[in-house]
This record gives sequence, C-alpha cells and structure tokens, in this order.
Amino acid sequence: MLIFLSVPQLLAQKLYPENLPNFDKRLFHFGFSLGVNSTDFTIRRKPNLFQFDSLMVLESQRQAGFNLAIVSDLHLGPYFNLRFVPALSFAQRNLEYTFNRGDTASVLRVKPIESTFVEFPLHLKYRSARLNNFAAYIFGGGNFLIDLASQKDVSNEISNDIVVKLRKYDYRYEMGFGFDFFLQYFKFSPEFKMSFGIPDILVRDGTVYSEPIQRLRSRVFLFSINFEG
Repeated sequence: MLIFLSVPQLLAQKLYPENLPNFDKRLFHFGFSLGVNSTDFTIRRKPNLFQFDSLMVLESQRQAGFNLAIVSDLHLGPYFNLRFVPALSFAQRNLEYTFNRGDTASVLRVKPIESTFVEFPLHLKYRSARLNNFAAYIFGGGNFLIDLASQKDVSNEISNDIVVKLRKYDYRYEMGFGFDFFLQYFKFSPEFKMSFGIPDILVRDGTVYSEPIQRLRSRVFLFSINFEG
C-alpha cells in the first residue's frame, strides 16, 4: 500500500524536478525588474470651484509610463525577505480643467505633468511555502522619490505657458503581491503594486491652475516583471 501511494509522488518528482533548490539558502541575491506604470493624482479641491475664473470641473487622468529597477534581496528566514529596489521611473499625469466662459460653451485646458523619478523603495516581503517551483507573496513598505524633471523653480510670470509645478521630493507607502516561478536558471516573478503619496506635492504660485487645489497627492499602479538569479 505504501509503495502504491508513493508512486504518484515519484512520478511528480520526475516530471516536475525542483529548479534552483539552493536559491533560498543564500543570504543575498540580486536581479532586475522591468515595469509599466499607470500614474495619476488624488485631488482635494477647494470648495466653490466656480469662483476660480469660472472653473467648473477639475480632474486627473491616468497616463502610462515605465520603470527600470535593480532588485536587492536579503533573506531573513523561510518566509520573510527585506527588499531594496532602487528604480528609475518615467511618468506622466494630466490635469484637466474645464472653464465656463460666460455662455453655453466650455473650454477644456489640459496640463500634462511629466516626471522622471529616482526611487528608493524598501519593502518587507512575506512569501508562502514553496510548492515545487511556485510560491505566492505579499509585501509592503515605503518609498522615497526624487523628481529629476521637477519644474518647481520655473517662473510662470515670464513663461508663455503656465506650468503646474510639483515639489521635487515625495514619499509614499506601498503594498502589493506577486508570484515566484522558479525556472531552470533564474526566478521569474510577475508583480502588482499600488503606491500612495503621503505629502501634498503641489507648489502654489497663485495661478488659476494651482489655486483651486487644496491638496494634491500622487497615486501609482505598477505591473512589473522581476528576474532574479
């Protein structure tokens, strides 16, 4: 009877050999990540928008961007890892303003805001027990960002096109989940992450585009693929 019960296990081991059996025995391992982001803002509007030069509607529209990152992983135990994933990300968000010009017609003004971030995220990862060559995980942590394309010092008084200015530094809390697939030579991990900005990042300079906003915070959805060896 015991021989009969052990046959399926032996066959499974033969058909599905365990890849990278010593992967979790190393203290450190490294890799890289490629990702696609979708970025917008959460906006807290001031009351009575209409008083701001007949502004009727203010909305944020998501735009796509991409991320490049280096994965650094510290193995803390059978289920926990500490991950530092410095990244370079390219993002754009559009702010859409609809103004009433005194008749039945309305005017739509779109203000695109482009950013190039250097990111320094630190995450604590909890992974399930490995099932052959598969495991699932969740993670959470924080991220500090520097916007290399910030226009916070641009003077709107001498510019022909009014710029919506953001602060150069931001910090966010993040959470997500993913799946580890152990292949023959490396680990492949599709991952989903949500990132929420904490501070107000708007620079107020008295323009019709900044004054209606009481608070502006960043929000990002990221899908990435990690390759770790």
